[in-house]
Amino acid sequence: LANPDAFNEASKAFAKAVREDPFSGQIMPGLGTAALVALINSAGAFPAKNATQGVFEGWEKISGEKMAEIITQRGGQTTHKGCSGCIVNCSNVFVDEKGSYVTSSLEYETIWATGGMCGIDDLDTIARLDFLCDDIGLDTMNTGVAIAVAMDAGYKEFGDGQAAIQLLEEVAQGTQMGLLLGNGPAAVGKHFDHHRVPVVKNQSIAAYDPRAIQGYGVTYATSPQGADHTAGPVLAENLAAFGGQLDPLKSDGQMNVSRTNQIGVAMMDSLGLCILASTSLGQPEVFGTLLTMVNAKLGTQFGPNELAGLGIKTIHVEREFNRKAGLTNKDDRLPQFFKEEPLPPHNTVFNVQDHELDSTFVILGGVVYNAAL
Repeated sequence: LANPDAFNEASKAFAKAVREDPFSGQIMPGLGTAALVALINSAGAFPAKNATQGVFEGWEKISGEKMAEIITQRGGQTTHKGCSGCIVNCSNVFVDEKGSYVTSSLEYETIWATGGMCGIDDLDTIARLDFLCDDIGLDTMNTGVAIAVAMDAGYKEFGDGQAAIQLLEEVAQGTQMGLLLGNGPAAVGKHFDHHRVPVVKNQSIAAYDPRAIQGYGVTYATSPQGADHTAGPVLAENLAAFGGQLDPLKSDGQMNVSRTNQIGVAMMDSLGLCILASTSLGQPEVFGTLLTMVNAKLGTQFGPNELAGLGIKTIHVEREFNRKAGLTNKDDRLPQFFKEEPLPPHNTVFNVQDHELDSTFVILGGVVYNAAL
């Protein structure tokens, strides 16, 4: 540490701000990220049954509140320290009816992907699927969406939890179908020649339908790593519960907030900080505290622009990598069904235009794909 005293003082102030933030300091310790089930479902943005609807009728059975209730009744644990030194404690330990360990942590995205996306409304089934993914070495999101695509294509029925478990076990067994599922939703969609495959750059979307929160569509499309919700989350700007001012069903302003937040997240990633610790950074004094921490650690004199420059540089490097790998603007697109199939209950489609997507990072200079390729 270049300046230990300044670093320690700033880090204590930053930790205090994280703990006092309503989201990271109160909601996350109690319910974890599963708190978002009720919120996103009520917004009509919870992609259910392979993104054919934005509200899942069985949401109450898989909500964060229900999960916390079950964990408490069975002697599991909420407010669990999932990462060493964590002050948010958003993790949990889910146990079965006998109190035996099943999985940790049961997160929002997993509950969505292996739950609502597949039409499954049973937390014990979802927890078993989560365990199997961990045991086999699979990402729950891409795996859950792969199963959902197979169900949508008619291979299995939506809501059949046992069939989902059997399909996942086939991945470990190395069957033909297991190998297909293990390669993700794009491979499953290609095999069944199914048109409704919610991926960008072969990465599945997350638990926010871009037709109901348009800004997520911008993030999914333009993020260098594909449809990654954490690359540029836009909940705070779009949902009234977070004080959002944008209309989530309209394209106005969505490109700007996605770009700003993609830069911010890339900056946080460069600093090694959790995205859940960033919710209080909208307060100037908290961002100033973060800046003090960085300078005290490195002995630098970075200002706000230099710190944001870390995020910009990261995105430039990632986009340059993609360009050399052969990706073009055509890869920064959502699947066509998002633009053509209205999502109930709002019955909207993704309406951010291609030229807006192409201009997302032009303002930053650096790498711009050649759309003519």
